[in-house]
Amino acid sequence: MSPVVVLPVLDEAQALPWVLARIPQGYTPLVVDNGSSDGSVQIAAALGARVVHEPQRGFGAACYAGLLAARGDVVCFMDCDASLDPRDLPRVGEPVVSGRADLVLGARHAEHGAMAPHARLANRVLTLELRRRSGLVLRDLGPMRAARRDALLELGIADRRFGWPLEMVLRAAAQGWRVAEVEVPYRARSGRSKVTGTARGTVRAIRDMAAVLSHEERR
Repeated sequence: MSPVVVLPVLDEAQALPWVLARIPQGYTPLVVDNGSSDGSVQIAAALGARVVHEPQRGFGAACYAGLLAARGDVVCFMDCDASLDPRDLPRVGEPVVSGRADLVLGARHAEHGAMAPHARLANRVLTLELRRRSGLVLRDLGPMRAARRDALLELGIADRRFGWPLEMVLRAAAQGWRVAEVEVPYRARSGRSKVTGTARGTVRAIRDMAAVLSHEERR
């Protein structure tokens, strides 16, 4: 079966048409609505995407709902705000499909102004901490990523907020997964980021990731 692309959505009506139009042939979009009120659901359905609903608010909750609902061996995840180009998905997904890697992350190469300074700093701190704890040398905890569905479910990722991406990598490293990175372009997003667009959003994400780090250390 073709890889499934899980697209967590919370009020992304502006970006959805562009994103869905650029999903590569052989990849199947799965929109996970996390409580949109701007018509995102109707737009996604009208454009032919499968839509599932996750009432529990949280990035991790939406990703997990998509993982459960996916019908395919390989699952990709990416933001649906037009900051990432779906046409780069094969570069991220193919190493998993071919069996050369277990988890592939898209390391963001940001265009000028696409990533706020506080977001760059937070990402740098987290990748250094990840290296210290797991030995993985990564440039980015990129939101475009791919892995096999059943293997991801077996990891038992517990976070349902912004710690989801970090917990996935930590648990994969602990299990000895082959983790790889490929560079992907990162554009200025459509609309304001709910996470890194404000210092408050970045602080919230860091808080969630710090909780994941603390929990994984106790394990």
